[in-house]
Amino acid sequence: MNSETREQQLRVEVADWMKGHLTGEFACLKYRGGPGDEEAYPALRKAWERELAAGGWTGLGWPTEAGGRALPVAEQVIFHEEYARAGSPGRMGHIGEGLLGPTLIACGTQAQRERFLPGILAGTQFWCQGYSEPGAGSDLANVRTRAVREADGAWRVFGQKVWTSLAHDSEWIFVIARTDPESRGNRGLSFLLMPLDQPGIEIRPIRQLNGGAEFNEVFFDGALAASEDLVGAPGDGWRIAMTLLGFERGMSTLGQQMQFIRELDWVIDTAHEAGVAHDPAIRQRIARAWAGLRVMRYNAMRMLAGADDTSAALSREALIYKYYWSNWHRDLGQLAMDVLGPNANIVDTADEKRTRLQGVFLFSRADTIYAGTNEIQLNIMAERGLGMPREARGTL
Repeated sequence: MNSETREQQLRVEVADWMKGHLTGEFACLKYRGGPGDEEAYPALRKAWERELAAGGWTGLGWPTEAGGRALPVAEQVIFHEEYARAGSPGRMGHIGEGLLGPTLIACGTQAQRERFLPGILAGTQFWCQGYSEPGAGSDLANVRTRAVREADGAWRVFGQKVWTSLAHDSEWIFVIARTDPESRGNRGLSFLLMPLDQPGIEIRPIRQLNGGAEFNEVFFDGALAASEDLVGAPGDGWRIAMTLLGFERGMSTLGQQMQFIRELDWVIDTAHEAGVAHDPAIRQRIARAWAGLRVMRYNAMRMLAGADDTSAALSREALIYKYYWSNWHRDLGQLAMDVLGPNANIVDTADEKRTRLQGVFLFSRADTIYAGTNEIQLNIMAERGLGMPREARGTL
C-alpha cells in the first residue's frame, strides 16, 4: 500500500471513529473544552481521554519503545485535522501527552519513562505546567521559585506559580525552580516533577470575569520533589524547559488551526445572517482572515518538515508562529464583534453562535499576552532568528 492510499484510509478511519464515539454520554463534549472553555465537563473529558487511549489514539508520534505508534508526521497531521473537524473536545491530557511525555522521552531517565509514560498514554494521569510566576511570565528566566536539596537528595520547593491551567484537575506538576541561589537568568534552574496532593502545596483559583476559574495560583511552602523526580542534572532546567516549549509548537498546532477555521466559518455565517456580508470593508477583512489562515497552515507545515518537533521548533518558522497566530486570532475576535454589530453587546445564552463569538473576542484578547507577550516574541525573533544584538537586560 502506498503512502497516499494509507493516508486516505487513515483519514476515513479517524473520522469514522470520532463520529461513532462522540455519541451518548460524550455527545455534549462536541466543540467544548477549548481555550476559554477549559472548565467544561472535566470529569467527562478525562473519561474521553481513556476512550481515546482504548481506541489507540494517544501517543501517535511517540516511538514504539515508549508505547506509542511512531506514525509519520503526515499521518499525525491527519489525525489532528480530523479530530478537530469532528468537533472533538479540547484535550485534558494535552500537557502530559503533548509536552511532558515527549520531553521525558528526549531528556528523562529510563526509570522516569517507565514510571510516567504509561499513565499519560492511558489517560489516567494528568499534568499541569509550573512555569510562569509573578514577575516571570513572559520572561521565564526571571524565575524565583527556589528548591533546596535535602541530605537524601530530595528537593524542598518554596515559591509561587501563576496562570497554571487546570492545576485543580491535575495530579502532577512539572516545575522550573532555581536550585543555585547565586545564579541569575537562565542559569542555575532545574526541572522537577512533583505530585500536587501533598503538604506544602496550595492551589488557589483565579476567578475570571465570566465566573470561570480554569487558571490557578500554586503556592509551594516546603513541598517535596523526590531525588528521582529531577529531570536531567541540577542546573539543566533551562535546556529541558526549552525542549518542552519546542514540543508546544509542534503537531497540535494543526488542531488549533482547525478550530480557527470553525470560528471563521461562524463569522461568515453570522455576516450573512446580519446582512453585512456584502459590505466591502467586512468582505475585505473576511478575505484577509481566510488568507491569513492559509499562510498559517503553510508555515506550520514548514515547521513540521524537520526531523522531529523539537528540531522544527528551533527554526525561524517556529519562532514567528506564536506571534502570527495570536495577532490573527485577536483580529478575528474583533471582526466577529463588528459583524455582530449591536448584538455583540447582548448576552443571549440561547444564541449559541453569538455566545461562542463573544467568547472568541473576550479570550483572544489574552492571546498576545500569555505564553510570551508580543514584545517578548519580537525580541525572540530578532535575537534568535535574525542574530541581532540582545536587548539590554537588568541584573535583578
